[in-house]
Amino acid sequence: MHKVVQVLSDGGLIAYPTDTGYGIGCDLLQKKAIEKIYQIKRRPLSKPFSFICADLKNISEYARVSNYAYKTMKRLLPGPYTFILEGSRLVPKIMLTKRKAVGIRVPDNLICLELVRLLGHPIISTSASQEDGTILSDPYDIEDYYKPHLSLVIDGGIIPAAPSSVISLIEDVPEVLRVGKGDVSSFQ
Repeated sequence: MHKVVQVLSDGGLIAYPTDTGYGIGCDLLQKKAIEKIYQIKRRPLSKPFSFICADLKNISEYARVSNYAYKTMKRLLPGPYTFILEGSRLVPKIMLTKRKAVGIRVPDNLICLELVRLLGHPIISTSASQEDGTILSDPYDIEDYYKPHLSLVIDGGIIPAAPSSVISLIEDVPEVLRVGKGDVSSFQ
């Protein structure tokens, strides 16, 4: 795991397991690495990626967390949810929407969470998908597809991909933006 942390600290890109499939990511503080992920995914800069935090305390460093948001996230995390919150000054501008919001996850996956803890700050999270949108669930397929771009792939076995549920908690008004793997019935 220390080798992975070194790769991230040096600006490398990795594939890693989460509770909703494999993610492609880099160190949140490595702007050139983030730009490289935008290029690989052919994604406009106006659509920021979400990122992974180790726990609720970690989230509060990178986003404004009201009492309501804290109670809501405490009930559901770690789990298959992405929460949209107002970003803090620690978040690089490239990762903020026009409204200064960020998408944050705390996946229920020990490998992923340990990696973030060891690194000491968040990692970028975007699905390991092909250009046609097909999400890859086998680490060997991910390695083949992204070969020239990734420094390494963490093998967590085959993980069937299911997107996270995305819930905005901006201004304490919960809004379900995407129904995914996580149960959102309490918000509807």
